Order: sequence, then C-alpha cells, then structure tokens
Amino acid sequence: MERYAMNGYFCVLTTIDFFVLCFMCILTYLSESLSRKQKRGFLLAFVLIAGISILEVITLVVDGLPPAYRWLNVASNYMGFGLSPAVCICLVYVLDRKTVFRRKIRTAILFEIGYLIFLFVTIPYGIVFSVSADNIYSRGPHFYIYVVMYLGAILYLSASTVITAREFQNRSRLLIYPLILFVMAETIIQVALPELHVTWLCVTLLSVLYFIYCSEMWNQLDALTGLLNQNSYLNQTGGVRCRGGILVVFDVDDFKQINDRYGHIQGDLCLAGIAECIKKSYANFGYCYRIGGDEFCVLLKNGGNEGRCKQEFLQRLEEKRGEIAFLPTVSYGSAPFSSEDIVKVKDRADQDMYQYKKERKNRKTLS
Repeated sequence: MERYAMNGYFCVLTTIDFFVLCFMCILTYLSESLSRKQKRGFLLAFVLIAGISILEVITLVVDGLPPAYRWLNVASNYMGFGLSPAVCICLVYVLDRKTVFRRKIRTAILFEIGYLIFLFVTIPYGIVFSVSADNIYSRGPHFYIYVVMYLGAILYLSASTVITAREFQNRSRLLIYPLILFVMAETIIQVALPELHVTWLCVTLLSVLYFIYCSEMWNQLDALTGLLNQNSYLNQTGGVRCRGGILVVFDVDDFKQINDRYGHIQGDLCLAGIAECIKKSYANFGYCYRIGGDEFCVLLKNGGNEGRCKQEFLQRLEEKRGEIAFLPTVSYGSAPFSSEDIVKVKDRADQDMYQYKKERKNRKTLS
C-alpha cells in the first residue's frame, strides 16, 4: 500500500514536471531571440527530459507486475539510463554559436553512441542494471558506470558553459558553479537513496534555470561581432565610478566608403574582424562593447594595461589586414575615469580620438 502511495505521489510530481517542460517547449518555439539551432537544442533537451521522466514512471508502475511486463521494465530502464547523458550534449549544442565546440560535440556524441551500445549488449549480464525473471528491477554490480557517464556529461556541460561565458565576457558566469554543486548533490542523494526519484525533477528545474541564464547571456551580445552590445554598455556604465580605470573608444575610419564600394556583407566582415582584434587584445583586462554601427569601446579596469593592449591591438589589426585586404584603419582615444559620470568621460575619450584622427589625416596630407 505504501509503495502505491509513493508511486502515486511521484506520478503527480511528474505530471507537474511534464507541464513545465511543455510550457518551456512552447516558450522556446515562440522565442524571437533564439536562433534555429538554439531552438533545436533546447527543444530536444526538454523533450528528452520529459521522455526520460515518463520512462521513470513506467519503470515504477511495471516493476513487480507479472513477468509479461518484464520487457517493458527492461526497455524503460535501458532508454532511461542510456539517454540521460544526451541531455547535456543537447545543451552544449545550444552553446555552439559559431562551431567552437563542433569537434568536441561530435566526440561526445560518439561516446554516447558507444555507451548506448555497451548498455544494450550488457543487458543480459546485468552489469549496470538487471530485471529478474519475476520482473523485479535491481542495480547491477557496476552501476557506477552509469553514474560516471552521467556526472561526466554534467562536467562536460559545465566546462563548456564556463568557457563560453568567459568568451562572451559574461559577468554572471560565477552562477554556473552553484548549479554544478546542486546537480552533484542531487546525484549523490539519488545514488544513496534510490527510492526518492528526485533526479529528473531537479534536472527540469536546472534546465529552466539554464534556459534563463543562456537567454540573459545572449541578450547582452551584439549578434554580428560577439562583443557586448549597447544595452549592456548602458546598463553597466550607468552611474559607474571606476577609479584607476580607463575608457577606450574606437571608430572605423571612412567605413561608409567600404560599404559603398564593397557592399554591406564585406562591411560586416570588416566590423567582425576589427571586433575580433579588440576582443583578443583587451578582453583579458576589461569589457569590450560595440556601441554603434562602426563604434566600439572598452572599459579597462586598470589603466596601466592600456599601452600593452594598444600595441597588441595594432599588431593584430595588421595581421587581420593580411586576411582582409580592404580592412579600414581604426582611430582610437582614451580617457581615465574620475569622479565625473561616464558621459563626460566618454566625451573626453571622443575628443582624444578625434584629435588622433585629425593628426593622422594631417600626416597623410604632408606625406
């Protein structure tokens, strides 16, 4: 009687879980801020979580029933254990905006396929799990193989998220670590107390939080360049007082002529190339933004790094010009932060940049 009450309680929780996942699928499908690839990744992850949750309910319901249901018990456990790591792979696929993780994702998929084959082949031997002739489920002597695969997938997702968040200069990346600890704690509890069946309820909660985190991270980005966007700049600099810091501004020279002569696609290529040079030169010491069509800026935390970053930027710009022959020149200026607000600091940096632009034009005229 107690078992049926527990199963009924779990079925109610799974129904709520399923409703939340359906809502997230609809939200993902209707989202206008996600790319098609990101939508596919999230939808597949949510569908997998819902499917595995249903499979877990099936295993609880059929376990101990007459032997005629043994095949269903075996199949449900096999698919549940086998598909669990695939959820994390789907979420890493979501992160792959520009094929950064493509090779690693392929390797992870091969691991998943190998794990599924291994699990299927070892079903008769009960290595990971077994279902007796009387249709009673039990963990196998090497159940830790599943635990290792599951935790490995979580660590793979966590590492990929931290790397991506760092690449996108996301300030909230430290929030990933509490989520990792939560998943680890939940997994340990589930392994120690298998009758609780809390794993996929927790995974649903985490997937929703992960969706919110990724959406927030992408909303801060400029779609073309991958730098932080103007909204992020305005939110970050509102009332900022950064002692010892410097605001560096950049302006692409004669960019309209590039668009008129080579077309907007090639113009976008130039902007992306310049943004890449800025990011690689300055991102380790501050935050890089695209604040206008051909305008960029960097908030340097320590003004002492400006000279080194500037030299690296100029060097990278020349190297990039070897790839894009018509890459325009870039004017820049800077101003240290003081007690005044960011608008006045930006005005001083712009004046410094215009002075630099004027001096360079004068040098060209004299030569």
